[in-house]
Amino acid sequence: MQKILLIISLTLLAFAAKAQEFNAKVTINVPKLQTADPKIFATMESALEEFMNNTKWTEDEYKPEERIEINLQINVKEEVSATAFKAEMFIQALRPVYGSRYNTALLEHADKDFQFSYTEYQPLEFSENAFNSNLTSFLGFYAYVILGLDYDSFEQEAGTAYFQKAQDIMNAVPANTYTGWSSLDRRNRYWMVESILSPRATDLRTAMYDYHRLGLDLMQEEPEVARQNLSGAIQKMKSFSQSYPNAMSTQMFVNAKRDEIIDIFMGAPTNEKRSIHSIMVRLDPANASKYTPIRR
Repeated sequence: MQKILLIISLTLLAFAAKAQEFNAKVTINVPKLQTADPKIFATMESALEEFMNNTKWTEDEYKPEERIEINLQINVKEEVSATAFKAEMFIQALRPVYGSRYNTALLEHADKDFQFSYTEYQPLEFSENAFNSNLTSFLGFYAYVILGLDYDSFEQEAGTAYFQKAQDIMNAVPANTYTGWSSLDRRNRYWMVESILSPRATDLRTAMYDYHRLGLDLMQEEPEVARQNLSGAIQKMKSFSQSYPNAMSTQMFVNAKRDEIIDIFMGAPTNEKRSIHSIMVRLDPANASKYTPIRR
């Protein structure tokens, strides 16, 4: 009997050890390679999934059903050498919505300036405050950005510590060594975090909480109240965009929420639909035509 209990306990411990913050899936697409062995990318997929899923990113315990779903797609664009590559990464992070089987997108982003080196079976070393490789710094940066967005969605500005960790990782990258980290380009990792931690981002941070905790998480119990709170969150995003024009975090919000907002507000009262349509077209002008169903 004791042996059976021990086996059960060890099984539960092993399961708990894996039940970290993320449930990440990594896909790597490669062109026809000249010198690199294509088999290293299969090894790399597994290594990156283990890195994201088995690293303990926070002090909190996540239940399996609470884990953030992450889909990483890395498209290798150029083979610099047999172990060095230029790529772009598409990342999607999904948060469970309370009382439902629905997952909402926290982040849907394309980072088109990703350089990395990888040797098959090399250990992936990572530190928040020290640079080990652009590969682990890049993944660690996005891990903390996603956690910041997730914590902000449950409590107002609760993600600050994680956005600051992402900023620390960015600051540890050697200057002028890897692209995508400096303030010279307005649409990169630097501005992603700056536009969230900026003193001008109060309305953005409040909107994230109102949208998720007071909106989506109430949708099953009080759909009318929830939709009104969602509408209020989108109004706050309008205020944020006025105080911080062209902020990268505004584009991050609309990329993640565009389809969801259209689905939710198609059935809203006419005046509400017109208001939301007007705001979303202003926040997301490049995709203005996609919001036509709300206006009808």
